[in-house]
Amino acid sequence: MTPFVLVLSAPSGAGKTTIAQALLAAREDLGFSVSATTRAPRPGEREGVEYRFLTPQEFQRRVDAGEFLEWAEYGDHRYGTLRTEVDRVQGEGRHVLLDIEVEGARQIRARCQNVVSVFIIPPSARALVERLGGRNTERGPDLARRLRRSVEELEEATTYDYVVTNTHKTQAVAEVAAIIEAEARRPGRQPELEPTLRSLIRDLAELAAVTERT
Repeated sequence: MTPFVLVLSAPSGAGKTTIAQALLAAREDLGFSVSATTRAPRPGEREGVEYRFLTPQEFQRRVDAGEFLEWAEYGDHRYGTLRTEVDRVQGEGRHVLLDIEVEGARQIRARCQNVVSVFIIPPSARALVERLGGRNTERGPDLARRLRRSVEELEEATTYDYVVTNTHKTQAVAEVAAIIEAEARRPGRQPELEPTLRSLIRDLAELAAVTERT
């Protein structure tokens, strides 16, 4: 199997991170690329687990050094994917899961060939507002800014390979898992397929020749 890059994007609050966590917990063939960010850690977030927390100066230094495969500014902070993270996961023979915003996803799809992109949408506008409103960090002007951003992001949904509606987490996780299974079985991602087919064709041809002689 040739590992691919699985991009998950969604408006804030649509549940992509929850889906990503469920997939990672259930699948050994999937590895997480830890994004870098300039924002401060939220309660419970750990360095190198949820994010790699960098100062703005360090982030810029790495941008200048070409260490990012993609990066974007979102909500007054920068987020990005380090090339070393993607190489690390693929070096383990696993697909790389990227939980990133639409601008970063656009860069990934432009620069990488072996990418599968999935956009997660909420079942309704009300559901998204309720999810965002349940966060202590999302109130008043901040909530309004998130919602305006959500409109912009949803306009990008049809540029992705797949769109999954997150009405129920279990179903949404199952749908993304089915996408992973199907994509992993594309002929171009199965290097062992060609020799297997050649051997099968050769054996069948020989059997056909023997059958004709009897």
